[in-house]
Amino acid sequence: MRQTLVGIAVITTIAAVASVAAQQPSSLRQAIEGAVAAPSRTAANTARDKYRHPTETLAFFGVKPGDTVVEIWPSGGWYTEILAPLTRGKGTLYAAVPSGNARGIEALKAKDAALYGPIRVVSFPAAAGQAKVPDGTADVVLTFRNVHNWRMGGKDGKDYSPEAFKQMYAMLKKGGTLGIEDHRLPESASDERETKSGYLKVSTVRRLAEAAGFKFVGASEVNANKADTADWPDGVWTLPPTYALKDQDRAKYAAIGESDRMTLKFRKP
Repeated sequence: MRQTLVGIAVITTIAAVASVAAQQPSSLRQAIEGAVAAPSRTAANTARDKYRHPTETLAFFGVKPGDTVVEIWPSGGWYTEILAPLTRGKGTLYAAVPSGNARGIEALKAKDAALYGPIRVVSFPAAAGQAKVPDGTADVVLTFRNVHNWRMGGKDGKDYSPEAFKQMYAMLKKGGTLGIEDHRLPESASDERETKSGYLKVSTVRRLAEAAGFKFVGASEVNANKADTADWPDGVWTLPPTYALKDQDRAKYAAIGESDRMTLKFRKP
């Protein structure tokens, strides 16, 4: 009986992914492809496209040029280099950064004010009195490889993920999309590994999102990597681009590539 239920769940997920993919018009994909090919992108970032599949990922999430898009914790701006030209002159792009840490976005603004200057910088998670994304205004909220950071907590050891999901839910319009990509931990692994390895179970991310009110839409395997066994000496940071072990077995980890990642789409009812 259990095998039957698992089979039904797998078929349902595949059907959901196929349905979402079928709804993406060619014009949307062309717009994303144009942004991915933008000459403003740095060579070091485009070199990682083969691991991060930005065209397929953003198409799966349904990001459109005219959308109000929120990028959560953009850091150095790997995806910002794509989202800025995609939304330029048509939509609005927010960079939601940890309080007091907008260095990556400010560097982009200084480098190309015409392209990156319009980006609206806000705090996330936003405390009382801090600039934030206005409630109910975003079409799409995107977070790439961040949920594990909230789950592991800060220096105080607090799990910030419930508050993060609550705030992402609040900033979205009804019917808006939450797109999540993160390092994937096998469901059979110990829950304890989520607190230190940088990997998360899909079931954990779904639980957090659904507890905040989101509805699961579907999953894509575009960022899957079967060579990643998720059991490395220094967690996910053992793999590129971090190479936590530096030159120790570097060729081995380079051959594996970046982590196996979940790519999940949710909707605010």
